[in-house]
Amino acid sequence: MSKYGTLLTEAGRETKNMKRKLALFLTAGLAIGTLAGCGKEKEPIKIASKPMTEQYVLTEILGQLIENDLGVPVEITKGIGGGTTNIQPALLKGDFDLYPEYTGTSWMTVLKHEKEDDSDVLYENLQKEYNDMGLTWSGLYGFQNSYVLAVRKEAADTYGLETFSDLAAASENLIFGGNPDYMEREDGYPMICEAYGMNFKGTVDVDIALKYQAMANKEIDVTNAFTTDAQLAAADVKLLQDDKSLFATYYAGTVVRTDTLEKYPGLADTLEKLTGQISDDEMRNMNYQVEVEGKDEKEVAKAFLIEKGLIKK
Repeated sequence: MSKYGTLLTEAGRETKNMKRKLALFLTAGLAIGTLAGCGKEKEPIKIASKPMTEQYVLTEILGQLIENDLGVPVEITKGIGGGTTNIQPALLKGDFDLYPEYTGTSWMTVLKHEKEDDSDVLYENLQKEYNDMGLTWSGLYGFQNSYVLAVRKEAADTYGLETFSDLAAASENLIFGGNPDYMEREDGYPMICEAYGMNFKGTVDVDIALKYQAMANKEIDVTNAFTTDAQLAAADVKLLQDDKSLFATYYAGTVVRTDTLEKYPGLADTLEKLTGQISDDEMRNMNYQVEVEGKDEKEVAKAFLIEKGLIKK
């Protein structure tokens, strides 16, 4: 073979080697890019909840709506002990991205303010102070989980009871039953009696799980409750209005890290879809389905989202 033939052969081999190296380089680059892309796509939005049925349902509603709208996976941590006390600092650290919270809890427990009776003023100032911490209140769901008094429907009809003040006027004819802790706490039974001038015919200590059964048996006429108690969904009772605004307002909504909203375009719009969507009755019924009927909170949340037209079947 001539020297030119030898040179051409060597040049051909070198060209093949270069092509092979280039192909390997491109393949490796694509693999790295794909892995990086997958890692970014699979990074979940982390949601936290307090240890209560209502929060389990709400986090499922949030999680399923986010996955449906954004195609981003979520990671829900349910039942964090201490509730707000431990979730709030973890949220600030970035261990979580968002969680359902209540206005009164944020205002008094987190920000250490005195009770604010005007819920609109409270929410406006709450947003400002949370923004300073790098957090955003993304709308309110519509319901509040606040303290309330429940009266047997028959007794409420007999005495025409609508408000706490109405109850005070008729209290000498009625028996109040409450769990021992509530009956003894300074901000419980003694406080409402003093504030409204209530003077009940009698009082009974009742286990918190048996209050509504005691009312159904006419052993008591009035009891302390929360507006979204599961048992209220099936109890024949009337909830009275706190006409002196003795109790703080606890409207529920989503608290989310501001940088999480920036990281996931469209997340803010998704969270806003829940604004005003859940009434007290709807939240009570969802709690009832889980606590009393034994349904899975995931299924209850899904049914709610479908009913509201927020996701498809």
